[in-house]
Amino acid sequence: MHESAYVQRGLPQSGRLHSIRRMFSHVVIFWTNTEKTNAADELIAGAEKYLKPIPGVSHFHIGRMAKSHRPVVDQTYQVALNITFPDKKTQDDYQLHPLHVEFVEKVFKPNCARVVVYDFE
Repeated sequence: MHESAYVQRGLPQSGRLHSIRRMFSHVVIFWTNTEKTNAADELIAGAEKYLKPIPGVSHFHIGRMAKSHRPVVDQTYQVALNITFPDKKTQDDYQLHPLHVEFVEKVFKPNCARVVVYDFE
């Protein structure tokens, strides 16, 4: 683990220092092709097959949109992906990995009409 992977933060009420692990989050929101009834299933299965095994992935979670009664929750998409990495460089390497490239060509392009990505540290 790199020294820069942790930040020391003091919390005044406790008087103790806590280590906060730094990470890079990659959140992808997918709107699937409405002409393909199994597009969401293919997207989820393809992400599990191609993206999950890529080196450097700390946490991997993909799933369907969760219905909500709250109007603030966007319910127009079908699938979301949340991947965390130890740092931005690892995420940059992930983007170039042959399995990611294969996912884009074989799974994403035939099944998705729109995508929005949120990356943050």
